[in-house]
Amino acid sequence: MQKKIGIIGCGTIGHELSFAIDNSSVENAALVFLFDTITTASLSLKDSLINNNPATFSNFSDLISSKQFRMADIVVEAASQEAVRAYAKKIVLSDKSLMIMSTGALSDSHLVHALYNAATKHDGHIYVPTGAIAGIDAICSVRHLLDFVMLTTTKNPKSLAGAPYFNLRKTKPESIKKKTLLYDGNAIDAATMFPSNINVAMVLSLAGRGARNTRVRVIADPRATRNEHKITAIGKFGEISIMVRNVPSPSNPRTSFLASLSAIECLRRMCGNKIRIGT
Repeated sequence: MQKKIGIIGCGTIGHELSFAIDNSSVENAALVFLFDTITTASLSLKDSLINNNPATFSNFSDLISSKQFRMADIVVEAASQEAVRAYAKKIVLSDKSLMIMSTGALSDSHLVHALYNAATKHDGHIYVPTGAIAGIDAICSVRHLLDFVMLTTTKNPKSLAGAPYFNLRKTKPESIKKKTLLYDGNAIDAATMFPSNINVAMVLSLAGRGARNTRVRVIADPRATRNEHKITAIGKFGEISIMVRNVPSPSNPRTSFLASLSAIECLRRMCGNKIRIGT
């Protein structure tokens, strides 16, 4: 049975998901709406599609009162942490399955509990793709045996531009001339200081020991040409060490290519892959 999909956020990942649906890379799926607060963003994306003709919206109240929203089985958030906080609960309470890409918002435990309760009461599902890292299946399987989890993220300072960290430290990314440790702490504070760059920390936290018990290190390296994420997990099961070096998305160097690919694969599973590999 074909699943009806709606996408919130028409940036890099919203584009990649829309194209994957449009060219049937995601089977059994049809795109019924696009939402972005910037009207031209959704209209431009719609015009680039060939096989789908989604409705476009820039006002959330108009969206949730529309027939296209009522039709939708799955809503994908690919906009921002602010969008998750503003829209996620209302979407789940409307009996929709929700995929969350801006996982930094889930550093708020109150929001997580509210979404869980809403999904339970309305028999809904919330999906969090692996994103720009790997090995989450393994971390989930040993979460009850974990003693230590650490994520070390290394990026070019240009990829970290705009992070609140730089305002707090009264410095600029371009002033970093050598490999520098910017942050060493837990995932909650990391998500606050680097909200657009550290979604992977929250995915790892949700899979493992929680945000307060997940150590995060952020390193700026002017010579880095790829985004590097190293996961170290230690416990009674043994030790897991995972290294991922991501190339940037072809359409936006600030987004890891793997993040878009992960979202597409998650949507494939939601739309009914007959054979599922991995836990």
